[in-house]
Amino acid sequence: MPSLIPSDVADVPPEHALLTVDMKEYSQLPEAKMAPARADLDSMLTTVFAQCGIGDATPLGAVKDRGDGAIFVLPARHAARLIDPLLVLLGQALERREQTRLASAPTIRLRASVHVGPLAPPDHRGDAANDACRLVDSDAARRAMTAAVDHGVLLAAVISDTAYGRAVAAGRTSALKEQHFHRATAHVEGKPGFEQTCWLFVPGLVPSVLTPYLTHDSDAVPDGRPSHAAQRSTKNTIADKRGDTVRQKGKASGRARLIQVGRDYIPGQEQS
Repeated sequence: MPSLIPSDVADVPPEHALLTVDMKEYSQLPEAKMAPARADLDSMLTTVFAQCGIGDATPLGAVKDRGDGAIFVLPARHAARLIDPLLVLLGQALERREQTRLASAPTIRLRASVHVGPLAPPDHRGDAANDACRLVDSDAARRAMTAAVDHGVLLAAVISDTAYGRAVAAGRTSALKEQHFHRATAHVEGKPGFEQTCWLFVPGLVPSVLTPYLTHDSDAVPDGRPSHAAQRSTKNTIADKRGDTVRQKGKASGRARLIQVGRDYIPGQEQS
């Protein structure tokens, strides 16, 4: 029986979860320190993926990599794990490195994004990858990073509305709940057609701390940094991780390569 499907109809590619990481001010490092810093980041990410029960990451092939960041492509079912526990564990890993690094080694600060969307095989190309990069480079992510840096935090994350809905709002994250995220709108300079609802998370900072950084008014300077008065008003709002409350306290930058993370979970104890 002949097919009734028009020849110009294409199927929607399979969905994937995406984690994008971007090192702040990587390009400003002395050349001799770039490779060691990137190696430290790769090592931390490998450990955190394993702690989350996700397989090892392997390069997809000839994809642009400028050294200061990467896009990880995973099966869509991993979306919730990329938010919880991965973001908390990644923040902790960055803090441990900061406490033990040699004085000659640079501090690593990261922006990260989590997104879900269709990507066309075999190279996993599509709008989802573009949007993941735009989210991590958005003004909202950068302002969250400014808040993180001001409060001594090394990670600021932005979650797409799609990923947030499927993971956090759907109750699939155990430690991180809706009250741990700040709703914002992501824009990217030079991309007037890009505007998306997103959700910000800075480990160690309650969402109200981010508000002055995201408000365009006289109490904030142009780069999103609040006035000294605004900073003083938020000084004591950091929450501690006790019981079911997650200790929350951002700023970073980078480019990307596509990496696919293992297809199956690693057997092992679940992370809380």
